[in-house]
Amino acid sequence: MEPQLRKAIKKAWKYFWNNDSIGSWLLNIIVAFLLIRYIIYPVLGIVLGTSFPIVAVVSESMEHSTFNGVICGKTIPEYKESFDNYWQACGNWYEQQGISKEQFGTFPFRDGFDKGDVVILWKAHQDNLDVGDVLVFQAKRPQPIIHRVVAVREEEGEIWYQTKGDHNSDSIESVLGELKIDPDRIEGKGLIRIPYLGWLKILFVEALKPFGIIIER
Repeated sequence: MEPQLRKAIKKAWKYFWNNDSIGSWLLNIIVAFLLIRYIIYPVLGIVLGTSFPIVAVVSESMEHSTFNGVICGKTIPEYKESFDNYWQACGNWYEQQGISKEQFGTFPFRDGFDKGDVVILWKAHQDNLDVGDVLVFQAKRPQPIIHRVVAVREEEGEIWYQTKGDHNSDSIESVLGELKIDPDRIEGKGLIRIPYLGWLKILFVEALKPFGIIIER
């Protein structure tokens, strides 16, 4: 290797790892995003059996806290986040679907999750999906939706699912088609939650939008 090339590589390496400037910080974020998107992401997809092995949560629809003072369509100014308070605000809807507080308490992610979290997915199929599981599915939006299964039904020999965001007041049919999700729309089942890591993607995508660069996945 030529001495000048070796010197340039050493300088770039030092800038990447040791420099405390904003430029170095942004470079680290970009490199991390590219590594996750084009190397880690595809490998995990093969291992976990889904084309969406990692999903960054980009909305508040699964949060158990209020958003602008509202949760489950109700304005509750003095609301404090807890499972009991969540059930008091939202439990009536689930009870009407035949889901008790005790049953909900055994569900995966029973306390929901927040915008900016990352959820690792596992391949979803009829034998490993049930009421209470968190499901990632395609809707009439670029981004996949991650909501909870609230009903599993069989019709003419075919299984289909109904979902609802924990924070939402009801299943959303008009845009998301949540009342009847067939297996072809399902991308995976929520397995593990990693708090805050999704903000890396959210902030990166938002930073690129002014330049006309839109990243859908």
